[in-house]
Amino acid sequence: MNGTGELIRLALRRDRVLLPAWLSVFVLLAVGSAAATEGMFPTADSVVAAATTMNGTPALVAVYGRIYDPTSIGALAMLKALATGAMFLAVFSIVVVVRHTRSDEETGRRELLGAGAVGRHAPLAAAMAVAAGANVLLGLVTAAGLVGAGLPVAGSLVFGLAWASVGLAFTAIAGITAQVATTSRGAVGLAVATLGVVFLFRAIGDTADVAGPRWLSWLSPLGWGQQFRPYAGNRWWVLLITAGFAVIAAGVAHLVVARRDLGAGVLPDRPGPATGTLNGVFGLAWRLHRGALLAWTAGFVAYGVLVGSVAGTIGDALSSPQTAELFRRLGGENALTDAVFAAMFGFLGVIAAAYGLQTAMRLHGEEVELRAESLLATPVGRVRWASSHVVVALAGVVVLLVSAGLAAGTVHAARTGDLSAVGEVLAGALVQIPAAWVLVGIVVAAYGLAPRLVVAGWSALAVFLVLGELGPLFGFDQWLMDLSPWAHLPKVPGSAITTTPLLWLLAVVVAGLAAGFAGLRRRDIA
Repeated sequence: MNGTGELIRLALRRDRVLLPAWLSVFVLLAVGSAAATEGMFPTADSVVAAATTMNGTPALVAVYGRIYDPTSIGALAMLKALATGAMFLAVFSIVVVVRHTRSDEETGRRELLGAGAVGRHAPLAAAMAVAAGANVLLGLVTAAGLVGAGLPVAGSLVFGLAWASVGLAFTAIAGITAQVATTSRGAVGLAVATLGVVFLFRAIGDTADVAGPRWLSWLSPLGWGQQFRPYAGNRWWVLLITAGFAVIAAGVAHLVVARRDLGAGVLPDRPGPATGTLNGVFGLAWRLHRGALLAWTAGFVAYGVLVGSVAGTIGDALSSPQTAELFRRLGGENALTDAVFAAMFGFLGVIAAAYGLQTAMRLHGEEVELRAESLLATPVGRVRWASSHVVVALAGVVVLLVSAGLAAGTVHAARTGDLSAVGEVLAGALVQIPAAWVLVGIVVAAYGLAPRLVVAGWSALAVFLVLGELGPLFGFDQWLMDLSPWAHLPKVPGSAITTTPLLWLLAVVVAGLAAGFAGLRRRDIA
């Protein structure tokens, strides 16, 4: 553990912008949800009606969880924030841990640090300490913000604890995956795949009847977060489960660190095929990205099946004007079933954009790690090389959304007997493509013009998320809301497809790609 303190200070310095930005977004999401939802349900009867309707709608229970006290305005107000915030907080924890462990090994920084007075366990301990500290701080600040918004003190503290506990669990999970995989992409992929599995466990467990597999929720860190039941019983004792899991998982990660070589992983790289199959830079790009794309596709298909199987249950859920307004704010309009599909595909569009970002940013990684230099020393042009990764990023977004749309539409059609539903649901997935592509265009433009700003893609995605989640709650001006590409998408299914905004988004994508390629031609390669 020698040198852990110094590495913690180094990590905090490297993340001096990332950490405050992420924490601010989470706090604003929580406080905004509390402030906005309370005004929608002014009477106790309206709260009970909305909570009862949502608990009786498997589609919403699968996505957001249950309201354990139908009379609690706090439980109703914070339902969506608890579920979605926990998901993104898990991703945040994964990124922080992998960034300061496996990524440093992959780039050679860990070997340089190891030449000094730094113990074998120090990098992992420092990374997990930074992520854990950020989660605890977030929980405390969020609780204070919710108290300031007028919610009960005890429930607010438990809400902050629920968020922090999910983050702590995935801090430990990422610590393990960083030892298992040999690359940072692999470590993140394994951790995100774990997140997808435990989300399904939580969704299946929460929607099961009394005789069903409700116990699955207790196998999921996301389910543990829900079982804290803030504002609905305030189960402090669930912390014993999350803390115990985090300690055990962190211990496992440290045991693996002590038994593996620097740069190696539990899962070694597979040897290549006996005969060469690469036929150019596009084949190489496909080889580099195919594993991640297949894993992401499996997750999107699973999510599509889940959404398609439960969306049809919402059709008769409307029981009061207040509940109808709640459904509208959750992302849909027109028929309630169409509203669920529109809202869920909006969420998937953001996740698909994250895949596109990650894939396009591989360009910068290849350059920094000097692999691009070797390729460009051959008769391969810069734009052709960059295009190979960009094509995979753009095509991958299409594959993910089409897979989810077909899965959801097919399952929904099988349940309802309406084959036309396949095309309608698929259209809801397809309209998300231009918005997700915009993020790829931003990354490529940044890479070509100013490579150090390539992380602006993640910043842009965070800004768009804030606008989408908090804009309607706080009544942002329309010009500000229009900065997000998702603000221009039609709510499909449920409304007509308007091509003009989609064409404008595609024009933005083309402009970003053109600017990036032009800059790449003119600048020096690292």
